[in-house]
Amino acid sequence: MVTSDIGYWSVPLAMIGGAIRVSTPFIFVSLGETITERSGRVNIGLEGILVFGAMSAYAVAVMTDSPWLGLAAAFCAGVCFGLLHGWICKFPRVNDIAIGIALMLFGTGLAFFFGKAFIQPSAPHLPAISLGFWSDSPQIRSALDVNALFILGGALALFLSYAFRSTRIGLVLRIVGDSSDAARAMGIDPDRVRLIATGVGGGLAAIGGGYLSLYYPGSWSESISSGQGLMAVALVVFARWSPPGCFLAALLFGGAGALGPALQSIGVTQGYYLFYAAPYALTLAIMIATSSPGRALAGAPGELSITR
Repeated sequence: MVTSDIGYWSVPLAMIGGAIRVSTPFIFVSLGETITERSGRVNIGLEGILVFGAMSAYAVAVMTDSPWLGLAAAFCAGVCFGLLHGWICKFPRVNDIAIGIALMLFGTGLAFFFGKAFIQPSAPHLPAISLGFWSDSPQIRSALDVNALFILGGALALFLSYAFRSTRIGLVLRIVGDSSDAARAMGIDPDRVRLIATGVGGGLAAIGGGYLSLYYPGSWSESISSGQGLMAVALVVFARWSPPGCFLAALLFGGAGALGPALQSIGVTQGYYLFYAAPYALTLAIMIATSSPGRALAGAPGELSITR
């Protein structure tokens, strides 16, 4: 098969490849936020964590020539930001949303300050797994290049779904998220559980940022994220706090984000850039369609501030 034989099939191929590439950061950020929100806390500072994670991963990869060490550095940085958020939010009369906004601004500002020296240097990229090796078409091979983080994200979604249902840690997390009083009656410290959950959630969000700078688009710049951290919070609500639902919803958002480049690949040059707004329009449409003043959100943790 050659490129000319594909024709308009390049659009679905480009959307499949784009969905895989674009969805990976959403997967990790949304899974991290699912852990955080299952404990009864919301962290909308994920945008700042995502951007700082992207900068940290790229900087360490440049200095060590290892993208995996870059990812490890991003995870550690994200955990620190998450722990900071969780520690501040444990104090009385502290609002999760306000602290999240402050954390978002702090993270992005810190990333821009320390990241200026790493805009020009080139970092090694994360390797890709070629699932299109059987084809002679460059388009098919490119569309089916899958990063290991995408596969890891899918496995993590299944593991978290099992852990929430069938493990003691998952049970403790759900109890804390549903009722602080019930958790205290069982001898569980809700503040400690939420602190750990927010730290782990921040670490996963930072891995999503590391993917952006080390694989797709594969460079560090101050505009590397286009609100993906904030969109992931809406994605978690849409997925009803289900890890497999987050994975599927991330693919949906990724496909919407790949629509503009797919149209451009077949020569649509007028107005195609409007389709770059598809993920944002989809976010708005989904939140409107699934909201109702007359019923509670299914699966929502009882202690979550955005549902009360």
